[in-house]
Amino acid sequence: MEKTLQELAVFLEGKLETTTPQMVITGVNGLEEALASDISFAVPPHIEAAAASGAGALVLPLDAPFSGKPVIRVANPRLAFARLLDLFRRPEDVERVISPLASIAPTAQIGANVAVLPFAVVDSEAVIGDNTVIYPHAYIGRQAKIGEDCKIYPNVTIREGCELGNRVIIQSGAVIGGDGFGYITEQGKHSKVLQVGNVVIGDDVEIGNNTCIDRATAGSTIVGAGTKIDNLVHLGHNDVLGENCLVVAQVGLSGSITAGHNVTFAGQVGSVGHIKIGDNCVFAARCGITSDVPSNSFYAGFPAVPHREWLKQEATLRNVSKLVKKVKELEKALTEIQEKE
Repeated sequence: MEKTLQELAVFLEGKLETTTPQMVITGVNGLEEALASDISFAVPPHIEAAAASGAGALVLPLDAPFSGKPVIRVANPRLAFARLLDLFRRPEDVERVISPLASIAPTAQIGANVAVLPFAVVDSEAVIGDNTVIYPHAYIGRQAKIGEDCKIYPNVTIREGCELGNRVIIQSGAVIGGDGFGYITEQGKHSKVLQVGNVVIGDDVEIGNNTCIDRATAGSTIVGAGTKIDNLVHLGHNDVLGENCLVVAQVGLSGSITAGHNVTFAGQVGSVGHIKIGDNCVFAARCGITSDVPSNSFYAGFPAVPHREWLKQEATLRNVSKLVKKVKELEKALTEIQEKE
């Protein structure tokens, strides 16, 4: 693809600063990798480093001082860069046909302009919405429902009865609707509790590689619209995540938690089950959530506490060795005084 700087400025609704508006751009790249035909972006504190980039043009904040290269100024350079990546990406080259090597149950309903690639399986009474792509070796279970414009990548398993909204992306190896971890222990023996619910995933959700979302014991495990889930995440049975949440790699949430909208779980966060988390909360990496958390909270540590409290605890811990040394000195001095008496 080729675009002039003038065309890109119009596309980004930005302000173009250059004497060569007809300069042709053929790609998008990072500052270090960019070539003279590429456009890149920079935000503070990387504005000065951008001058040394090989990029032919840059996307910069509205008020960042800079000279030496053509610039498109926008309010949010990161968002603009994401839009450019989407603009310049290679078109998806997937023929919209049902492969003769795919296994499609006679009772499955396949929408218009759908691609089902070799060795994918669509089980009985499953429903596949228009414009969806099912990649090789994916399994769509009995009575599962997939919305429109979805992408189900290789080796994904979507178990029976689970439901996906529109524009959902499921990366390779994810399992949607595996059995929840439910057992009753009696006299030292663990007896399985049947998991008869499902998983319901809202519109515009993205789920990373090898993530597992367990089906509900009864009812539904729910992932709200717009939520983005990273690789290697586990959501337990009957969890309910609100809209537009961010769940980073290796998060593990126990069953039956309810999280509000716009909640961020940083990497390796863990939780106990049966708790409620309010809207707009942020949990720092590796913290352990052990109780209900009110809306608009920022928590860290184990057990998770408000971030400021955690910082105080950490500052105190760093001084423990000094305090121990001081106590020993005081004990020694006291002993010497007592011996003199």
